[in-house]
Amino acid sequence: MPPEVWIGADGKRLAASLSIVAQARGLVIFAHGSGSSRHSARNVFVAEQLNRRGFSTLLLDLLTPSEDRVDRVTAELRFDVALLARRVERASAWAETEPRSQSLPQGYFGASTGAAAALVAASMRPSVRAVVSRGGRPDLAGAALPRVQAATLLLVGGNDPVVLQLNQEAQQRMRAVCELVVIPGAGHLFEEAGELEAVAKHAGEWFERHV
Repeated sequence: MPPEVWIGADGKRLAASLSIVAQARGLVIFAHGSGSSRHSARNVFVAEQLNRRGFSTLLLDLLTPSEDRVDRVTAELRFDVALLARRVERASAWAETEPRSQSLPQGYFGASTGAAAALVAASMRPSVRAVVSRGGRPDLAGAALPRVQAATLLLVGGNDPVVLQLNQEAQQRMRAVCELVVIPGAGHLFEEAGELEAVAKHAGEWFERHV
């Protein structure tokens, strides 16, 4: 398991897992989706593939344990995109002062509602070079979309038509470089055989090109 670090945001301490690779090409900060955490098997898999491509990774819990317990009952915090984006942005600021990562250019990887948080955070930090969304809800980034300067890749499953339409509409609102890739046969969670590998491949190539 990657070493655990703690990041301050909103007067809270957020747990994160930091993996530093030798001669890293950049740092990818992960923003998980609704009801998930830094231990998400899907995000951990993608992070490991990015590590093999030479990217350091930071998997961040966007909620504290007590907030997560409340959210599992009310589901109110997972859709508080402004709150989640602020915490992603704080993780970026922390990484810029952490000796192991401060020299690395940054990118974001977001899933579900975490993708919206990543895009809003990117709109606040022009230094962020790239964003990848997996089955994301970029539409929830709202007015921040035209302000994003980072090159953005939207990955959507072919068997996820509602989210695909929302991604197409969000893409039209963006001014930065933005590509939408539909992965045939994949559902919202990319649980089908080989689909997560496709996500990791597309994400790795995007970060190599833009970070």
